Amino acid sequence: MSRLRNATAGKRLSAAELTAVLQQIYIKERDGSKTLLVPYRNRLAKVSVHEIAADILASNAKHFPLQSSDSKKSKGLLDPKFVRALRAILFHIAIPSLKSKEAFILAVHSFFLVARTVLSVAVARLDGIIVRDLVRADARGFLRGLGLWFALAVPSTYTNVMIKHLQSTLALRIRTRLTRYIHDLYLSNYPDLRYYRLGLGGVDQYITADIEAWAEGVSGLYGNLMKPTLDLVLFTSQLSRSLGLRGTILLFGTYYATVRILKAVTPAFGKLSAVEAKLEGDYRAGMGRLGREGEEIAFYDGGARERDILTRAYMNLIRHVNFVYKIRIAYEWTEDYVIKYLWSAAGYGLIAVPLLFTRRRRLAAQFGSNPGSSLSASSDGNEVIASRTETYISNRRLLLSLADAGGRLMYAYKDVLELAGVTERLYSLVSSLYVVKPVSTASNFPSSSGDITNDIIGLEHVDIGTPAQGTSLNESYILSDSAEFVHVKSQSVLIRDLSLWLREGSGEHLMITGSNGVGKTAIARVLAGLWGPSNENGKVFRPQSLMVVPQRVYMPVGTLLDQVIYPDSYADFLEKDMSIEPREGGSGNNIRDILESVFLSYLPEREGGWSTRKEWRDVLSGGEKQRMAMARVFYHRPKFAILDECTSAVSSDVEGRMYQHARSLGITLITISLRPSLMKYHTQVLNVLGDDTGRWTLAHIGQDAVLTPMAEAEGDEGELWLGFNKEIASLERTLKKVDGWDKRLKELNTLLKM
Repeated sequence: MSRLRNATAGKRLSAAELTAVLQQIYIKERDGSKTLLVPYRNRLAKVSVHEIAADILASNAKHFPLQSSDSKKSKGLLDPKFVRALRAILFHIAIPSLKSKEAFILAVHSFFLVARTVLSVAVARLDGIIVRDLVRADARGFLRGLGLWFALAVPSTYTNVMIKHLQSTLALRIRTRLTRYIHDLYLSNYPDLRYYRLGLGGVDQYITADIEAWAEGVSGLYGNLMKPTLDLVLFTSQLSRSLGLRGTILLFGTYYATVRILKAVTPAFGKLSAVEAKLEGDYRAGMGRLGREGEEIAFYDGGARERDILTRAYMNLIRHVNFVYKIRIAYEWTEDYVIKYLWSAAGYGLIAVPLLFTRRRRLAAQFGSNPGSSLSASSDGNEVIASRTETYISNRRLLLSLADAGGRLMYAYKDVLELAGVTERLYSLVSSLYVVKPVSTASNFPSSSGDITNDIIGLEHVDIGTPAQGTSLNESYILSDSAEFVHVKSQSVLIRDLSLWLREGSGEHLMITGSNGVGKTAIARVLAGLWGPSNENGKVFRPQSLMVVPQRVYMPVGTLLDQVIYPDSYADFLEKDMSIEPREGGSGNNIRDILESVFLSYLPEREGGWSTRKEWRDVLSGGEKQRMAMARVFYHRPKFAILDECTSAVSSDVEGRMYQHARSLGITLITISLRPSLMKYHTQVLNVLGDDTGRWTLAHIGQDAVLTPMAEAEGDEGELWLGFNKEIASLERTLKKVDGWDKRLKELNTLLKM
């Protein structure tokens, strides 16, 4: 770590330091924050990351209630649903307080927007003065105006550059804050597990493309709304002084006509944008699925079928985009006609008002009252022309800026409608995340001391079933009209009234067996807290120290060491009293011994070291990945481990040694398997019958029979004999008859030969 700290002082990273940075990823600070180590151009940059407090996340939930779906989408600018959603995301996530950096950047951005408008007015006035002095043939005044022109160019160009820079910076800050907020909410730990329970498709599209589009849209829209609005106010006030009452009325009439025309021809860009984002997400999800399942698809030679699926998704997207393009033809034609030509014609008419009416009356009053003043009028002719030219140039400049402001404001109207679609998608994501509640609520746990839940895993009168249709993914709860989760009965109950107990340190280990599809993995999901009981009075006792190993092993992105210590990070590994290689004297735990216990000690040498980064999902074989999953169990050493067919690709001898090692570490095992060879490592057997009645049997190995909890209700038919032990006894009796059968077979062969 000292080398890493020295590297931040502007020194270039060596190869060893770069490898250490990539392995370290972040440093834990004393205040609970994390400092990310980001290598950039062979140097190290530090980024401090503070997790959002749980109370802040909880307090913001009231600002994101689920909105009722309405097929009639409003295309108005101030749609109440859009305004509420925009206000919730903007002021509670993107810019949470006036003291935030985003608020400071916004204030500075606003200052430069106002400064540019003031400078535009000054430039328009100076433009008129320069032309006036040129008509007068006033060389000194012309040179003085030209000098002021170059002087104004310096702050004007700097202001334009800063506006673009601050807009990009604001967009990046908003995107970062919104992404971190949704990450903290979405990637929540147990018991929330929102990333598992959220029944919303295409979340990757929401978090990547939609957040980026929303941040760019909001930051750009602020400048495109505030600056044109400010220009309209200031330029209109300046023009009204020279246009008079008639010209001012014509000016506001032009505004009103433009708004009415464009509003009448504007399509529902918000809805179209939301549909396009969804189709983009579908196409991206198809490409991601192809990348994840490439080997399986190759085994089936399913390239042609996958091409058809992706082509269909792509063509749906293209058809929608072409439809939007066709709609925009009429809108953009009308928009360009109104903004470019109608406003230009109106501008000429407005410029003519002070020249043809107001000033003509003033000149008639000035010269018409004195017939002998023709000489004076001739001598003042140049002054009149210069004054008219100054007025024309200044007003024309202001009108051009005004037309540009009005055009950008009209374009911003379309941007607002498109932003409404993205805002609706982001709001639905955040509100959906907030309404997802933990399945295992407090009522599902015992109310006694914490020692019980830490030392015991079990179920008490629990019905286990698949979630009902219409629920969120893997949930036994659905959203009611009041946006709250209510308990619903499962679509189908697989196991009824299941009760089992295992205590840490008792030497008891449970094996769950049964035919395919009877609900064995469903038991693991309930014990792990992923599913809830199908009945309201069922209780789940889940210890804190529990690890579940599924049959399909997850291989995270990272080094070979990361595969062993997952989900720990390297920083977490450093906090433990462990080493990678054995220490001198052989004391302490180390990763090398863990790999040796699962017969993977050859991997560091074969793959190029502990810091090697590869796509481990493709590098390791199926058996190696399952043994790596067992290595994680031996690294974390939980009190309880649920092993769901996690050694199906491992040979029986290696499998047996891993089970022996797990028991020697004091880990209480719950194994889901159909392999009879694993029974000797367990003391209890739970047999799920799978006869559509939800019946099951549970007994200690060696016990002849067991009475299920349904026996009292079912009488003699409820007494279910443990199939394994009864079958063993039956086979032993059958084997005793083999000698007699062999003797009889020989007698028959002798008779047939006669």
